[in-house]
This record gives sequence, structure tokens and C-alpha cells, in this order.
Amino acid sequence: MTDPAAGSDHRVRIDRHPLPDAAGREGGDACTAVVVLDRPDVLNAMDWQMLHALDDAFDQIEADQSVRTVLLTGAGRAFSAGGDLTSYLELQRDTVRFPRFVADVHRVFGRCRLLPVPVIALVNGVTAAGGLELLLNCDFALAAGSARIGDAHLNFGQMGGGGVLTLLPRAIGRERAAELIFSGRFLDADVAADWGLVNRVVPDDQLLEAGLDLAAGIAAKSPLAVANAKEVLQAIWSDNAGVDAGLRYERERNSYYCLTSADAPEGLAAFQEKRTPRFHGR
Repeated sequence: MTDPAAGSDHRVRIDRHPLPDAAGREGGDACTAVVVLDRPDVLNAMDWQMLHALDDAFDQIEADQSVRTVLLTGAGRAFSAGGDLTSYLELQRDTVRFPRFVADVHRVFGRCRLLPVPVIALVNGVTAAGGLELLLNCDFALAAGSARIGDAHLNFGQMGGGGVLTLLPRAIGRERAAELIFSGRFLDADVAADWGLVNRVVPDDQLLEAGLDLAAGIAAKSPLAVANAKEVLQAIWSDNAGVDAGLRYERERNSYYCLTSADAPEGLAAFQEKRTPRFHGR
């Protein structure tokens, strides 16, 4: 069953896959929710409407006790190329709305960590900047063989603000995170798995099936035990609120840079005009 998220303008949809009951028959109470970022024409770039749609989808999932696992993926050839840079041209001129948008990114992406069910990213293609930040908030990830994963904020005169500077070093280590952030390079799926950014790589046409198989195994466990295990894992991993403090600092520094520098709007203008940016360090 497929439902567009409420008020989403169809930017996000939820596909519900029923799970077999104890006798192996489909039609039981439990299901897997496949949340699909659905702007394939722009590589599932994130604007405020999509962020609200994702928030609505998480509301629906949180209220539905039949959901045992969430699979998060993108429509078309991208998981998500990150923020919608065209909409950023307007947002970064607004000293009130832009910090609110960045705060919403943190809050909505962070819901992946707070939901009582596992959230598994199915990385189906291009994953950059905000797409990587969304991936990092998931419990773990599987990647299609064609997936390409990178940060790329600095390529456009931007800096990470949605969690990459805080979460990526914890996922793959400081040195590898620094290389990925400073170089702007993209990792192919096998290297991403070797670095620990995704758990394993599967053929493109088997990605959803692999995710559903994992979800079925999780659904066989006690949902209460799973919820408690996830909460403890998250609490220990976050190191006594160290992650929250890091995310807050990253968010504040990002807003200051984007709203006060000349290089941030220059990077966006160059992207829009399809030219090489001219950065001056101010």
C-alpha cells in the first residue's frame, strides 16, 4: 500500500509491505515501511517542502504500531543529492528563515535516531551533502553497486551544517572523514563499504529485496526488545550528549558562515550559472 505523506506535494511517499505472520502467511499485523524520497527529476534534492513531507512520514510511522522497520531510499537514480541549492539562493539571504531551516534539518533527520524501530538506508545512487547527512542518521545502510557517496559541500562554497561534521568522523574515523570533506570526492559503493559507511553492497536490482529480507528478520524479534536495544545503542553512542553538543555547534557555525560570507552565495550563484566559482576567502 502506498500513501503520500500528508501535505507533502508527493515529495515523499510511504510504501507499506505486509510481513508474514507466525505461520508464514502474509496479512498479519506487522509491516515494513519503505519511505521514498520522491523528487527524481532533481535527484531528490531537499527543499523545505520535502523536509516537511519527511517529517509527516515519520509522524505516520510513529503513530502506526504495525511498523517494525523503516527502509529509507530515493526514487530514480539518487538517494539524495542533498539540499536544493536553487532554493538556498533565497534562503541564505534570510537571516531568520535560514537558521530555522537548518534547525529543521537537524530535527527531522534526527528523528531517524529517535524512532523506536530500526531505520535502514537503502542507498540506491548518488548521495551527497544533505543526502549523506540523512544517511548518517540512519541505524545502518545497504548500498546498490551503482551508489556514489560523498559530502561535496565545499565544492559549492558551502559547509556541512546538517550533521556531517559531527557524525561522519564517528562513522568512519576522523582522518577518512577529513579526506572526504576536504576533497569533495565521491566513494564508489565498495570503498564506502570498506570504510564502514555502509554495511554491504548488493546488486542494484536486489537492493529493495535485501532490505525487505533484513526487515523480515527484525520483525521476528520482540518489538519492545528492539526498541529498548535501539535506545541503549543510541544513548551509549551519543556519548552523554556529546553528539547533541556537536550538532548544535555545527548548526550555529553553518548559519553564521552562510549568512555572513561572500563565498557561500558565490558558490550557489556559480552552480546556478553553470560556471566555476570564484572564492576569495571572505
